[in-house]
Amino acid sequence: MSPRASAARRHLPTSPFQPAAPRTPTEFAVDDRVTHDRHGLGTVVAIGADEQVTVRFSSGEVRLVNGAKLDKL
Repeated sequence: MSPRASAARRHLPTSPFQPAAPRTPTEFAVDDRVTHDRHGLGTVVAIGADEQVTVRFSSGEVRLVNGAKLDKL
């Protein structure tokens, strides 16, 4: 199993911690500033279908990223 593959953890009924709130989909627009856990800060260049967002990161790299993995600034 690769370190990038992660499954959603299930909440145990006996756990003293509250389950994580479900994440709502974020709407992105061109020129929005975003952050990604692995690639850092970036700017939205284009928006595609199925939550796919093209982002230009501060390193100059342009990547097609799943919008669920981005946080809007």
